Amino acid sequence: MTEITRVALDAMGGDNAPGEMVKGAVDAVAREKSIKVYLVGKEEAIQKELEGCTYDRDQIEIVNATEVIETAEPPVNAIRRKKDSSIVVGMKMVKAGEADAFVSAGSSGAILVGGQTLVGRIKGVERPPLAPLIPTKTGVSLLIDCGANVDARPSHLVQFAKMGSIYMESVMGVKRPRVGIVNIGAEEEKGNALVKETFPLLKETEGIHFIGSVEARDIPHGVADVIVCEAFAGNIILKLYEGVGDVLIKKVKAGMMTSLRSKIGALLVKPALKETLKAFDASEHGGAPLLGLNGLVVKTHGSSKSKEVTNTLIQCVTFKRQRINEKIKNCIQTDAASAE
Repeated sequence: MTEITRVALDAMGGDNAPGEMVKGAVDAVAREKSIKVYLVGKEEAIQKELEGCTYDRDQIEIVNATEVIETAEPPVNAIRRKKDSSIVVGMKMVKAGEADAFVSAGSSGAILVGGQTLVGRIKGVERPPLAPLIPTKTGVSLLIDCGANVDARPSHLVQFAKMGSIYMESVMGVKRPRVGIVNIGAEEEKGNALVKETFPLLKETEGIHFIGSVEARDIPHGVADVIVCEAFAGNIILKLYEGVGDVLIKKVKAGMMTSLRSKIGALLVKPALKETLKAFDASEHGGAPLLGLNGLVVKTHGSSKSKEVTNTLIQCVTFKRQRINEKIKNCIQTDAASAE
């Protein structure tokens, strides 16, 4: 019997809610029969978007939530006061075991706070990191952390490396993932205090394949499968990546339309070019999971369109099938037992 993955989707989160959220859910259930999506948000608005859509009624259900947490709201106060917001209701579904995962394009701060206070951390996890996949010349790498922990400690980065390795091995099928730490040079003695303190700890950590420092220019070449850093550097890397990718796609498309010769040339290389540009489309890679929680919480871009929502929902099916949370829990608990 097929195992069903139940995902609570924040239908009110993001710049394009609820329309693109609902469309993404409809497309997801059409592609993946082993998923059920709970559209969490204002019932009337969601129902209006569903009108005219063809979908399996057993795969999509509305869960009414009357409030919305806005991006500008202080996250802690918003989570505490807006008990009937789509983010709080969706996360409580995960906590109660009514959903296997929660997905949102809403307030990053509220998702980070809610993830830790409502869903809760796995015992022994010091700080849950956000971990998106980024495209490289050889495939994809995991960037961890990209937005959750600006003021990280060396022990946090070591746990990021362990969780990232589990992710890449379990979800992406990478055997013995290469782990690198973001630095301003390849030499061990370079870097700020955090990097200098973390480097020897990663070298000594069993169970990970640490390859040393990774400079930003080398990341697109796929020199490491897991890119470890604190969230300040990680977020800059991620946003630069997305900006360059967006400009590249637009420039190439514009260049192909400049003359008759370029249009003919574009037709000849279109299949290969389409696949290449696809790799730099952020919506192709799904969302960024907040790893180390007692449940799956995945953050998508605030500007997410239906394609990214669909890919993120289907991504949750893989997360559940590969038991990524259980593997992280086992790893952290084994470390705790060894330290006693």
